[in-house]
Formats: sequence, structure tokens, C-alpha cells
Amino acid sequence: MGLVKLRIREFAAKEGWSLKEVSDRSGVPYSTIKTYALSDGMAMADVTALFKLARAFNILVEDLVEIVKE
Repeated sequence: MGLVKLRIREFAAKEGWSLKEVSDRSGVPYSTIKTYALSDGMAMADVTALFKLARAFNILVEDLVEIVKE
């Protein structure tokens, strides 16, 4: 099974946002943002959260996801 890493910290830094600001702007709970942002690789992620994050950063979901292991 593949693992993915979400590029939340990268996009937050580009915008000058803290993880708390990412949570506020996206509507995704801070605990979820923190878990996703600090993970080196996840097998699953909430698709709704991914769409909300992509919308907050004004990017495609595909830009947010990095495959780290297939």
C-alpha cells in the first residue's frame, strides 16, 4: 500500500500562515491539520479535508499530495 505526505507546511510557509491559520481558513480541525502536517507518510486521509485544504491554498488536491512510498 502506498503512503502519501501532505505538503501543508510547505504551502503554509509560502502564504506566511501558521498551522492554526490554515485550520481557521480551511475549516479543518487544528488537530487534523497538525497530524497531517507532521506525518512523514500516511496510508489514509480524509478526502473532504484534502479538498478544503486545497481550496484554502487555492491549489489542486494533486499539488497538496506527495507520494512517498508506493
